[in-house]
Amino acid sequence: MIGRLRGVLVSKSPPWLLVDVNGVGYELEAPMSTFYDLPEAGREVVLLTHHVQKEDSVALYGFLRESERRLFREVQKVTGIGAKIALAILSGASVDDFARLVQASDVTALTRIPGIGKKTAERIVVELRDRAADFSGGVPGAAPVAPGAHDPLAEAGIALQQLGYKPAEVARMLKTAEPGARAEDIIRKALQSVLRS
Repeated sequence: MIGRLRGVLVSKSPPWLLVDVNGVGYELEAPMSTFYDLPEAGREVVLLTHHVQKEDSVALYGFLRESERRLFREVQKVTGIGAKIALAILSGASVDDFARLVQASDVTALTRIPGIGKKTAERIVVELRDRAADFSGGVPGAAPVAPGAHDPLAEAGIALQQLGYKPAEVARMLKTAEPGARAEDIIRKALQSVLRS
């Protein structure tokens, strides 16, 4: 099982990363919480990983912080939640924010995360409320992201659609984007606005 990778970040296109480890390219999926703090392409990165092998597929997920990986694993123990929704949770809320929503039984806020309906949100609250306090407390993040995309607004739009938002929702979310902002900042503000609305 692969638990950690250290190598050169070759490319990042949410939700996908490519990391070169001694000449072997590892393709990983990562939540936006990890993308926000990745170094620029060509720099070294250390990622904690979660490796999944099924009969017909193999998947590798990457995280900068142990708290993110822990939440990713714990939330999938809830009936009806798989890796895609777990990534959406980490992309839509910080580990601390998610823990607070669960402890406060805020089903309405949880349903604003793509893929989570009312019944799933209720199951999350029931099954994770007692463990929510243990989610946070991980390794600090890496260096901040340097600007990279040619069109940050388009990159943000694509990333939000890949997270499960419909094009009309994405258009509304991007209306408040500030000119000249990085894609990571646009995505972060868009996801925060959805969680608070």
